[in-house]
Amino acid sequence: MMIDTYQTPIYEELGNPLLHYKRLIPFDKIEPDHFFPAIQALIKEVLPQLEIIESIEDPSWDTVAIPLEEIEEKINRVVGPIRHLKLVKDSPRLREEWSHVEPFINQLDLRIKQSSPLFSAFKALQESAEWSIFSPAQKRAIELRLRNAKLTGIDLTEESLEALNTLIYRGSELQSQYVSNMRDATKNYSFIVMDKKQLEGVSSSVLKFTSESYNLTRNEDDPLSTPKSGPWKLTLSNPVYLSILRHCKNREMRELIFRAQFQKASSGASDNCKNIQEQLQIRKSRANLLGYNTFAELSLASKMAPNVETVNLFLEKLRDASWLTGREDLLEVQLFAAKAGFREPFMPWDFRYWSERLKEERYHLSEEEIKPYFQLPKVLRGLFDLCHKIFGITIVKPEIQPPIWDPHVTYYLIYDESGEQLSSFYLDPFSRPQSKRGGAWTDTCLNRTYVDGRLQLPIAYIVCNSTPPIGDAPPLLTFRELETLFHEFGHALQHMLTKVNIGTVSGTNGIEWDGIEMASKFMENWCYHKPTLRQITSHYQTEDPLPEVLMDKLISARTYNSGFDMLSQLKYSLCDISLHHDYDPFSALTPFDVWFETCLTTSHLPCLEEDRFLCSFHHIFGGNSYAAGYYSYKWAEVLSADAFQAFMEVQDDWHSLKTVGTKFKETFLELGGSRHPMEVFEMFRGRAPIIEPLLKQSGFKSN
Repeated sequence: MMIDTYQTPIYEELGNPLLHYKRLIPFDKIEPDHFFPAIQALIKEVLPQLEIIESIEDPSWDTVAIPLEEIEEKINRVVGPIRHLKLVKDSPRLREEWSHVEPFINQLDLRIKQSSPLFSAFKALQESAEWSIFSPAQKRAIELRLRNAKLTGIDLTEESLEALNTLIYRGSELQSQYVSNMRDATKNYSFIVMDKKQLEGVSSSVLKFTSESYNLTRNEDDPLSTPKSGPWKLTLSNPVYLSILRHCKNREMRELIFRAQFQKASSGASDNCKNIQEQLQIRKSRANLLGYNTFAELSLASKMAPNVETVNLFLEKLRDASWLTGREDLLEVQLFAAKAGFREPFMPWDFRYWSERLKEERYHLSEEEIKPYFQLPKVLRGLFDLCHKIFGITIVKPEIQPPIWDPHVTYYLIYDESGEQLSSFYLDPFSRPQSKRGGAWTDTCLNRTYVDGRLQLPIAYIVCNSTPPIGDAPPLLTFRELETLFHEFGHALQHMLTKVNIGTVSGTNGIEWDGIEMASKFMENWCYHKPTLRQITSHYQTEDPLPEVLMDKLISARTYNSGFDMLSQLKYSLCDISLHHDYDPFSALTPFDVWFETCLTTSHLPCLEEDRFLCSFHHIFGGNSYAAGYYSYKWAEVLSADAFQAFMEVQDDWHSLKTVGTKFKETFLELGGSRHPMEVFEMFRGRAPIIEPLLKQSGFKSN
């Protein structure tokens, strides 16, 4: 397949900051206009190199695998920063330039995956005498290349392959449009509140944030807002949305923002309704071309779970374990609200508000009471200290910071116990709804691999959407934002502490997707570990650590509403599998029919007819990673709960914890994708995983 390129680049090749940088990306110099000429120059460079590898008649690891790794890393060094900026620094100009380069990036990716000469070369390596002396990482890399080639159509006829690629390109285009629509819908929604009574119960920090948001976009003739007198600009950014749902006494205000959230990107110029229907049609057609009945079957061909039946049985077991508990959770909240004088029909926008009030009464614990203790600088020092104690690594912030894409981004270095640098990462912690995708994620900046004969150390991006700092106070995290930070840091550790030098299987590369959440869910557990809580907390005004009594309450409250929350996650997982396995996207039924049907068996609250959550379910429609794979969160949570139990089985002193931590690091964090996740788990635990630790952690009784 030939890849066309445009002529007359806007910038000279040598002056393009996306090309030829040594190690750290010059984010301060990259502009959207650089994208296309950089991709053009990249294609011009790597295609001849690829053709040389394809022409080798007697393939070996050194003549095929190593140079191909280097080509792929060259591609990543140009494409990676572009993809990253698309997520964290969105603009109309950037989108326009992305739309120009995206087809060529996809073509280049498929040019490698669908190369018959490369497939034959790796097949020859697998069948050669050399196979017996390959390392587990080499074998795994070869096996994954062969598997990925088959799943991208290497066995298809030319006509079928062309049809498949057309579907892939269109699917990628739809996913980009889906994310853009989501971001536009979030960015374009706002509601100005003039009367403070409408925001009664909302914290002072959110009032400050929404007051500043108003001032940033007010007209010149309008008076300045103040946190005390307003006006206040409400948006759908997580810090605002969640605060309104949990704490605003005004029920109409809660309903207003709840409806805006679940109807987001479902109408007007940002409507995703037709987009998701077409995506599902494309996925089913892709699966059929590749010999699978459904996209779920295609998705599971590269995951730990052997088939759809296994996934459904797994999810149903968790649903059965949480169904009655979830109903009890709801009834307790409803009874509490009734005793407090609430007489309206109980609706979805009522649950979180009254749940928070019951939690405050039962545990004498409020979000606003503990938030001042979780100041981000102290949390980071405590998190880094935890990693030093259990993994033996040291994390430092260099005095001279590299170029960054936002002033709040910070760059850190990681060293091992001998003082040798292992890796580094960028931390982008705060919400920017005008230019940054919502949610939180960790992504690859650079892989650990050899480039031009030299070992390249890994670099990660850690991206969150926490509440930005307001005024002179340090940035303060809610407990949920704290868990999110630890979660993403777990992903990053698996990328950064790898000892595998083959990029295909180093770090998080090559790990089956239903095992990818293991390290991240594992790190969340430390948020409930008393010695860790002492390390990461101090009141931003008094510097006092979180009082022991509040720690006890926080830990006790971990299983509060666990049944209700488990059912919420299972609703997403079961709907995802059903959309990609049971549902016929070419029928008269709509994806929303599947969503409503799933709600009946996973929710004790009514699902409103106008609910359009699927229009902003970016995990499965903003990309392919979690499509027919959202169950991965719960699947990996079984692994993580069982693994964390190994730490709790030893004495709660740092020497004992480090002994277990060293084993965890040498398996889960260092081996990356060089071995199957189940093999890695059994190396660490000495047996296969069991579900009981997760049920116990959730406060459920095992059947």
